[in-house]
Amino acid sequence: MMGKKVLVIISTAEREKALVGVMYATNALKNKWLEDVKVFFFGPFEKLVAEDKEIQAIVAPLLEYQTPVACMFISDRDNVSASLHTLGYDVSYIGSEISAYIEEGYIPMVF
Repeated sequence: MMGKKVLVIISTAEREKALVGVMYATNALKNKWLEDVKVFFFGPFEKLVAEDKEIQAIVAPLLEYQTPVACMFISDRDNVSASLHTLGYDVSYIGSEISAYIEEGYIPMVF
């Protein structure tokens, strides 16, 4: 089963790069390309998605398939935790969660 489970970690503040990650994650979930896909927001992307309406609109369809999890350490630091919750994302400490998925054989894809 190795290689059939992926972690999509969207971290970049570069809009175009982030949107590729969002599109991949949404389509992989929608079309069931893989056994499992987990989506995390990490780093500068958290502030971008919390503040940018256009990005929010592009990310919204992802919520039909999965609730992305944002890093609470980063979102608290950047004062965007409440905004991320309001947008429907989960916010928690994700370092150990990401590590556990990698231990389980999930392949990280970082955008």
